[in-house]
Amino acid sequence: MARLLLVGLLVLLPAGERTLPPEASDARIFVDPRADVLVIDLAPVDLPARTPHHAIAQPPVATLEIPQTGSIYGFRVEVIDSAGAKLPDEVIHHYNLIDPDHRELFLPISRRLLAAGHETGTIRLPWLLFGLPLQRGEHVVASAMLENLTSTSYRRARVRLVMNFTPAGRPWPLFRASPWQMDVAFPVGDKSFTLPPGHSSRTYEGHPAVAGKIVGLGGHMHDYGRVIEFADATTGQAIYRAAPIADSAGRIESIPIAMLYGWMRLGVHIVPDHRYRVTVSYDNPTGEPIPDGGMGVVGGLFVPDHGVQWPAADRSDSLYQQDYRHYMRLEGGHDMMDMAGKPMSMPMKSDAHEHSGHGHH
Repeated sequence: MARLLLVGLLVLLPAGERTLPPEASDARIFVDPRADVLVIDLAPVDLPARTPHHAIAQPPVATLEIPQTGSIYGFRVEVIDSAGAKLPDEVIHHYNLIDPDHRELFLPISRRLLAAGHETGTIRLPWLLFGLPLQRGEHVVASAMLENLTSTSYRRARVRLVMNFTPAGRPWPLFRASPWQMDVAFPVGDKSFTLPPGHSSRTYEGHPAVAGKIVGLGGHMHDYGRVIEFADATTGQAIYRAAPIADSAGRIESIPIAMLYGWMRLGVHIVPDHRYRVTVSYDNPTGEPIPDGGMGVVGGLFVPDHGVQWPAADRSDSLYQQDYRHYMRLEGGHDMMDMAGKPMSMPMKSDAHEHSGHGHH
């Protein structure tokens, strides 16, 4: 009976409105050997003109299997129409790629591989030095949020993630690197918080699951942010401390990044028996609390010690399960890596906009 009712409703709908919600199974992942790229396409969706993200049927969260062993050293996110033509970047609200098979460095939740917004552009690592290893048969979870504030409607638009890919068997990259992050709003859930008036600060402490070297890091905070810092809480050593570059109204334009490697050294070594702390401070001059006005996260690249394997996720852990339900949109708000279109400055080269700065270590 329900099936007959659905068919009847489709017959009664005008031709332009006969659309069903997209299925996650419409997503796909493949390697293009001609361009040495690994590509993820999410399910196609319609983008009506002048429509904010909360009024659009978003692409379903997709769990996909890595088709070939290799490593990635860069990426870009784009949206294409049904003919393959690229749409304006401004329709991308945010994109997230998560590894459910491995844990985060500082928490027993799924590892975050990348996050992007419409301003991110093309991101690349030094391909000879660093690459994120991926094994055939491992899984990734891809999700995105779109909006279309333009005056043009787009039918069957796909979000496409294009990752620069080095197949296994080549002598490079020299180092296996992995992204990591630490957020003042850890452990799980939405990461923005109400920003109180005046001066305020938030911190979070944790210890890494494995030893290795941080080779670069950057941060993300919202407007009226003053300083973000990552430090060894056991020794008191500041590894990264940055003040954002803001305009006269306090709106943040960029946050410096720190490259912690050179000809004579490879990063700052961190160990599981030390605790590490992220701290963000704000000065809100409005005199009023700002809902979702605060955020503070640092992240970057981490190279495990020689012979150390990245730890697998413990799917029975309660934090892992809570986090999984959150990013799969089974409960709660948006993905915890949602940067609201303002992606974190990362220690990579961006062809769209490149930040520079100095870390303290």
